[in-house]
Amino acid sequence: MVGSAGAGAQTPPATAAPPKAAVCAACHGPGGRSTQPAYPILAGQTARYLTLQLRDFQAGRRSDPQMTPMAAGLTRDEIAELADYFAKEKPPVTGFNADPQKASLGKLKADETLCTMCHLGGFAGQNEIPRVAGQQYDYIVKQLTDFKARRRTNDAGSMTSVANTLNDQDIANLANYLAGL
Repeated sequence: MVGSAGAGAQTPPATAAPPKAAVCAACHGPGGRSTQPAYPILAGQTARYLTLQLRDFQAGRRSDPQMTPMAAGLTRDEIAELADYFAKEKPPVTGFNADPQKASLGKLKADETLCTMCHLGGFAGQNEIPRVAGQQYDYIVKQLTDFKARRRTNDAGSMTSVANTLNDQDIANLANYLAGL
């Protein structure tokens, strides 16, 4: 796991968790604050993004051996509860130690590919576009690689087109930059 970092201080959940959140915590951590490099941080994502991703897992537009079965049985109300809950949680400081040179190259690539047009300044995300600032390094690498290889295509083509222009070093540099924000 290149570039993985230890966990930052964990903050307790800000609001009462819905019942299904306990299942999510097994991988994504309490309040969606994952400390595991392969699992994304859900805290601070937009409710719209989380809702769409869970629905995409249910409908087969997005596939993951662990998430697809977890999302399968969720009702619309449970999805809404989970999305609202995680959206209200504060993302953790992960303590990721970015390689300064790679992060600098990653910022240049992010500027070149106009990432902030969708992910906004600070990479905080909006609506159905995810927050990627401070996300797990390994998770960023996997998602960009999956978009490039067309293993993940639930993006209306936007990320697939961008990722298609990236080489492996670009992906590592972008992940260093974003995980370090």
